[in-house]
Amino acid sequence: MNDKKRVLSGMRSTGRLHLGHYFGALKNWVEMQKDFECFYMSSDWHALTTDYQDTSKIDENAFEMVADWISVGIDPKQSVVFKQSKVAQHSELFLILSMITPLGWLERCPTYKEQIKEIKNKDLNNYGFLGYPVLMAADIFLYKANFVPVGEDQLAHLEFAREIARRFNNFYGGVLIEPKECLTKASKLLGLDGRKMSKSYGNSIFLGEEDDILQEKIRNMFSDPLKVKKDDIGHPQGCAVFSFYKAFNADYMKREQECKAGSIGCMLCKKHLMEILSAFMKPFRVKRKEIIADKAYLQKVIDEGNQKASEVAQETMNEIRRALKF
Repeated sequence: MNDKKRVLSGMRSTGRLHLGHYFGALKNWVEMQKDFECFYMSSDWHALTTDYQDTSKIDENAFEMVADWISVGIDPKQSVVFKQSKVAQHSELFLILSMITPLGWLERCPTYKEQIKEIKNKDLNNYGFLGYPVLMAADIFLYKANFVPVGEDQLAHLEFAREIARRFNNFYGGVLIEPKECLTKASKLLGLDGRKMSKSYGNSIFLGEEDDILQEKIRNMFSDPLKVKKDDIGHPQGCAVFSFYKAFNADYMKREQECKAGSIGCMLCKKHLMEILSAFMKPFRVKRKEIIADKAYLQKVIDEGNQKASEVAQETMNEIRRALKF
């Protein structure tokens, strides 16, 4: 019998993963495999909430993403790696939870408000996008996850899931587990423009980025607009470059002091960051190319994960149906 606590998390299959994904969740995923029973899903239903007009790349993106996961250390022999849409119970529980979730809860969700405001190139005025936190809650409850590794931008959704669990349990009995969050140290990495790193904002550095592309992105990265000359006093806390130093360099406080003292300029700081990121990307880039070339292996990993996830999800749904007296 497996006495380990259980972890569930997923990523939307909308394209390549970036460094924000790595430091916000993926690095934590890898470390958690040692101590937890882990379920990691390609969240293709979630991808549909924003990419519903063109679904042609969702399947391909799932392969790319799983290759990213394995390349940085996710081990399919230790963790269950699966596709959300291949486990029918996700849709069933999403429907049930949507019946008891107050509309006002969804409309107050801070991430919903932020993305409606920021993302201008897609029509997000649909029920699926509004109901995204309910689907996320269903994902977590199906596997009775004790912990969910998340970035700071997902904390509101996790609290939302706990509220749904309390409401459901109040109506039908204590069936659903209230999950706890696991945050990584650098859970919010700034994007190239100083905002949160997001594919939707077009401000990302992708895992495995080639050096020539990486160099161009770092050269144009947002730094301190008040630091024009090298000896100007810097303000590192609002600088995207410095946010990377905090994530990659344990000695970042020395760089912070240099910036504030005006003893280093932004161009040299970016040059040093390029060296750090290039060294970090190289082993990942090499391993990823090997994995993505073996589609049969990736398909086998996903198929086996789908089967394991379906078995666990069905056990949970049997309990939920009994609680509902269905």
